[in-house]
Amino acid sequence: MKNLIFLTISFFAFSCSQSITKNNAQDSLQTDNENIEKVVVEKPEEIFKRDSAIDYSSLSETEWKKILTEQEYYILREKGTERAFSGDLLDNKRKGTYVCAGCATPLYKSKTKFKSGTGWPSFYDIIDGNVLSVPDNSYGMTRTEVVCATCKGHQGHVFKDGPRPTGLRYCINSVSIKFIED
Repeated sequence: MKNLIFLTISFFAFSCSQSITKNNAQDSLQTDNENIEKVVVEKPEEIFKRDSAIDYSSLSETEWKKILTEQEYYILREKGTERAFSGDLLDNKRKGTYVCAGCATPLYKSKTKFKSGTGWPSFYDIIDGNVLSVPDNSYGMTRTEVVCATCKGHQGHVFKDGPRPTGLRYCINSVSIKFIED
């Protein structure tokens, strides 16, 4: 019984890697206005901007640091994890699409989001072709990391304990995604 409790606690503690402690520092990329896509995310007064002329698959880490906040950089580029139950999108129930915070590639539809109780936004399916699975053997565990297919930004991990129809649980950092309401 003690072993079962220990394993359960260990699973939830490490189900999406390590804790984030970095500050939110906003950097912006200076670009030409005609190349900027503007979409409303999270709150109507916030605008999420990504330059559609940039090839996000080939940016250097220096270029990523100019585009992303410190927290986004830590999670997307250094494979970090936000603290459980701390993400802005955990309880989002609006209809729309979740896109990569790095490059704005559509990754998940709101209709596939479910409450997993793990402390991170969870989805049972992906937008085909936009999310890649990568073996992850860090922290002495064998897991499957999920990354954006366009910019290779770390999203989280996928586990085989999700609901039907897929049986999968994509455990995703709120910081690694932005929400675009329908």
